[in-house]
Amino acid sequence: MAEAIDDEGRTTAKLIEAQDRAVVLFDEVRRRCLIAPGVREVEASDAIRDLAATMFGMENHWHKRIVRAGPNTLEPYREDPPDRVIVADDIVFCDFGPIFEDWEADLGRTFVIGDDPIKLRLCESLPPVWDAGRAFFDGHPDVTGEQLFAHVCELSDQAGWEFGGTIAGHLIGQFPHDKIDGDMIEYYVTPGSSKPMRRTDRSGRTCHWILEVHLVDRSRQIGGFYEQLLDLGPGADARPQS
Repeated sequence: MAEAIDDEGRTTAKLIEAQDRAVVLFDEVRRRCLIAPGVREVEASDAIRDLAATMFGMENHWHKRIVRAGPNTLEPYREDPPDRVIVADDIVFCDFGPIFEDWEADLGRTFVIGDDPIKLRLCESLPPVWDAGRAFFDGHPDVTGEQLFAHVCELSDQAGWEFGGTIAGHLIGQFPHDKIDGDMIEYYVTPGSSKPMRRTDRSGRTCHWILEVHLVDRSRQIGGFYEQLLDLGPGADARPQS
């Protein structure tokens, strides 16, 4: 039992450390203005990849790197819209899954170039919707993935936006964690995911989760994205999980 507790403590520390590094990476992306007019999405993605290698010696990602601008921000993860040039007064989001010392991070952030009030409001809506989603998770010990998904969609509507994704999160862990195949719906925060999120996986390890928020305004052809650890990190519900 003590060994299991020690292993869980190491897992928690490593996942938080991986996310902290990803936050530092995106802060540096902002400081260096790597998301800028005239830069193609793929060029920005490659520049962020190279920066991660320079800062942390990180070379691998556990999922595809995403930089999307303008109308491409409407597209969910599984889509592959044509590469686009970032323009002045644009909105851009990044979704990266870097691997730091064999531990996965998954961080999504949105950047607004210029001072368009609608795009700024969309960007500013993302963290509060995410925080309210975490509060719902914290307040419902037996919450399922489909229940949390439905609530995040409701929160998005209340904030004045449409939820643009087919999922609102997924499992995260040590690379490579359990491969999430199409029939593994219980590994996602999505309709049909009916198991309690607070549980152990097939190996007996505590499940840890990413919560993601994708807000869109289809009439204006813009979207924004925000994701990070749901059940770990500052403010997380630290109650034991079964």
